[in-house]
Amino acid sequence: MHPVRRTHDRGSATVEIAVLGPALLLLVFTVVQVALWAYARNLALAAAQEGASAATSYGGQLRDGTIRAQRFLARSAGDSLSQTAVTVSRVGPDRVRVEVRGRALSVLPGVAGLTVTQSAESTVERFVPDGAA
Repeated sequence: MHPVRRTHDRGSATVEIAVLGPALLLLVFTVVQVALWAYARNLALAAAQEGASAATSYGGQLRDGTIRAQRFLARSAGDSLSQTAVTVSRVGPDRVRVEVRGRALSVLPGVAGLTVTQSAESTVERFVPDGAA
């Protein structure tokens, strides 16, 4: 007695791979793109914090914040954060806000990366003699 061979399942693995392969690739590319975006956000936030620290240090100026943030981006961001812009402004008489904008690296060639915007605020340091408030 010969075993019965089923031929109606032949090629089903190929069809499954053809259907699931693109979905799996899309999932992998999505995870990588989200990771690149999160990394770019961290870079932008660190640059904003560096700028806020420089602009609010004792004797610091707004332009010091811009320069420090731009130097941080030039040194650390590489291709991970491009088309950057740094804006430093006074929020009040004793507060400074630094905003860093840019684009995260894109996994797909020819497609612009996601926009990243991060900001940091800090209080301006000033000398207050003992007994003065």
